[in-house]
Amino acid sequence: MSSSPDNVRALSRGLNILRFLNRAGAARVAEIAFALGLPRPTVYRLLNTLEDEGYVLYSGTDSRVRLSPLAAALGDSSSTRSRLCQIAAPILTKFTDAHAWPVDLSTYEDAHMVIQESTHSRSPLSVDPGMVGYSLPMLRSSSGRAYLSVCQDREREIIIDLLRAENIAEDLPFLQKSWLDQNLTTYFKQGFATRGPRSFRPKTSSLAVPIIVDERVIGCLSIIWVTKAMKLERAIERYAVALQKIAIEISAEVILK
Repeated sequence: MSSSPDNVRALSRGLNILRFLNRAGAARVAEIAFALGLPRPTVYRLLNTLEDEGYVLYSGTDSRVRLSPLAAALGDSSSTRSRLCQIAAPILTKFTDAHAWPVDLSTYEDAHMVIQESTHSRSPLSVDPGMVGYSLPMLRSSSGRAYLSVCQDREREIIIDLLRAENIAEDLPFLQKSWLDQNLTTYFKQGFATRGPRSFRPKTSSLAVPIIVDERVIGCLSIIWVTKAMKLERAIERYAVALQKIAIEISAEVILK
């Protein structure tokens, strides 16, 4: 069976796109074109073919594209993230449409929380529309705190050891045993974590809840707002339970699929 040079080249380029997405997690067409040195029309054409075949998915909240669960063989956790994002995107969109505030979905990666999906681009109250791919510190973000409060004890110990080894000055107050014991216990009991403007991203505050599947945390949902616009107590009163409800909804969909 023979193949034309054009078909071989198209296949090679398509595979390169899949490999790139496996590394990047998610990317826009322009980013793919630049990274691989391909014309944008070519990238669009290849992505349309890959989407038709079920290997890539366009984000439900922005213009990024990511691998689908069908492409699981290309990487270790990329398919799990893709599946989570695919399930979460319409649920996050519905939340933002109802409450106006943007929601971020983040997952743990290498001692950080990385935003995988976001509704900042559709929220009139967004503080930063370009949040997908943004890396959040574990101890100074509400998402990181929420994750640490519910992850397995051994995993928490390993993460804390990594953070101690990094020796980042801003983390040091939060690495004190007294702070960790008191606050992570509180976050666990109440089912959500918070952070104020002094610990990270001045002038803003945030609130986060974990997404738990089979007693394992697979990600976190968070909202961020300008501190002057809403007091933390008011945010907790209005949105903590609402975020917990959609976290449970996402978890249930993950289990069913």
